[in-house]
Amino acid sequence: MNFKENLEKLNINLPEPLNPAGSYVATKKLGNILFISGQISVDENGKLIKGKVGEELDIDAGYKAAKRCALSIVALVNKECNGDLSKVKSCVKLTGYVNSTDDFQDQPKVINGASDLIVSIFGDAGKHSRAAVSTNSLPLGVSVEVDAIFQLN
Repeated sequence: MNFKENLEKLNINLPEPLNPAGSYVATKKLGNILFISGQISVDENGKLIKGKVGEELDIDAGYKAAKRCALSIVALVNKECNGDLSKVKSCVKLTGYVNSTDDFQDQPKVINGASDLIVSIFGDAGKHSRAAVSTNSLPLGVSVEVDAIFQLN
């Protein structure tokens, strides 16, 4: 499967990868395993997607924020693979964090935004294990953060 062609078919333009906002690296490669640091929700104009899901944002807005996190993840994978996404063997795991109200219980529905995007690009190779976690706050007040682990060829 040609993952680059999938991006074109889906009319997806990858954003420019963001620089780390702290004392860490955006990616870390150990053998054929690629770890992607948490990517925060940023819209197509580079503006932070902020607010609590269940208060300022509904499930659909949270889903879209998670999708934006996944786009940043794929952009970093693409950069690490020097623009050759055929080097991706599989997405191993996603961990999604949802800045939500205390009574919010639909974190999986929000993080589906990231999961669905990864699978739409990478097909069976994009099927992954996952955790969807609620939190009372995220860096810079963003709504969603997602990190990832990929296996490369």
